[in-house]
Amino acid sequence: MPGDAGMAWGKLLKMGCKEALGDAYDPVETSSRDALAALQLKRMQWSLAHAYRNVEPVRRKFEAAGAHPDDLKSLGDLAKFPFTTKGDLRDAYPFGLFAVPRNQIIRLHASSGTTGKPTVVGYTRADLDMWANVMARSIFAAGGRPGDLVHNSNGYGLFTGGLGFHYGAERLGCTVIPMSGGQTEKQVQLIGDFGPKIICCTPTYLLTLADGFAEQGIDPAATSLKLALAGGEPCTREMRAVIESRMALDVMECYGLSEIIGPGVAMECLETRDGPTIWEDHFYPEIIDPSTGEVLPDGEFGELVITSLTKEALPVVRYRTRDLTRLLPGAARTMRRLDKLAGRSDDMLIIRGVNVFPSQIEELILKSPALAPHYVIEVTRPRHMDEIEVQVEMSPEAGNSGEAAQRQAAAELQHHIKSFIGISARVRVVPTASIERPVGKARRVVDRRAR
Repeated sequence: MPGDAGMAWGKLLKMGCKEALGDAYDPVETSSRDALAALQLKRMQWSLAHAYRNVEPVRRKFEAAGAHPDDLKSLGDLAKFPFTTKGDLRDAYPFGLFAVPRNQIIRLHASSGTTGKPTVVGYTRADLDMWANVMARSIFAAGGRPGDLVHNSNGYGLFTGGLGFHYGAERLGCTVIPMSGGQTEKQVQLIGDFGPKIICCTPTYLLTLADGFAEQGIDPAATSLKLALAGGEPCTREMRAVIESRMALDVMECYGLSEIIGPGVAMECLETRDGPTIWEDHFYPEIIDPSTGEVLPDGEFGELVITSLTKEALPVVRYRTRDLTRLLPGAARTMRRLDKLAGRSDDMLIIRGVNVFPSQIEELILKSPALAPHYVIEVTRPRHMDEIEVQVEMSPEAGNSGEAAQRQAAAELQHHIKSFIGISARVRVVPTASIERPVGKARRVVDRRAR
């Protein structure tokens, strides 16, 4: 948290008065909407001017759109400015969008680059301080408190998840176990030995970890873990219900992306558990029609667009996240919330003219008690027509029920995909534990169509 607010919180902690701020880590979380809007406008004006003055590609895009930072007189004026896309970051690889001299960048992160050049993100010292603060705020909102043991299973390195949660937990005053990803047997051992309350990882790795406990004869619901801070990939309501039932903990969803800051853009609040609250004092959200770019009113589904308000190294203006959701009124905090992600506009599969999102198929899988939440969707085009096959495991409870039960489970899922999504799909039910377990983000779709 910036300035005096952070100093005040530090004094309260030293005095042993950590509950003095109520349910908020930072007073700005519960400020009035009018006060928040005034702060957003001031910061947005600074951010646009900072990018315009110091980033040549941004200045060219503004001029091509006929927009100048001085045109921003209200928050609604942001719609006059052009979008930023992942392609812009890749075109400027590696440092072409930095707004400060390279010697002021004290850390670099980058995406994996699996679909092209990686997107490189730089941080000044002030950026890292802000990131640690919003992550501490996020962990507090999710139920973490100073002194809690935090087992961090997110990957460290260029991926922002590991260090993002690490420094946020330390800023809050937690004890961090920097395990990183993989080595599931070792993770199980350390959780048993150290007794952490909180775990940070992707939703799919929670399922892998639950399998790891079971393989060692440990009930996944009998561990010390009470709170999972899940991020890095979407988590459907059905997936969360499966994890919570199996591991007897609360799953709280953290939203973020490296181009904006990393994790910590938004976080679910434990008292309401109704979608991630966006930290709007640092990240300004819009929802647009993904086809036309038109700004949509709160409550309508569309693509999430985010403008950074306080970043120094890499200010981003109207970044198209490709995540499909809607903005909802604040509940536990004044700031608005994100509804559950409905998918990504760039993850959408078009199968014989039908728009299909992997999350739709996942929801149908998780409604069947005979099936496990481990699956792969394979798309091919063998004879000039798209074909889709869903490979899914039997649940451990139903794993020994025989071929007839597998055929029935496959037929039921095939019927539901046809009825609810509108496409014909092959379903192949495979033995338990035969689909590769991820240690980070899960790869759910294999598209083998010729491009």
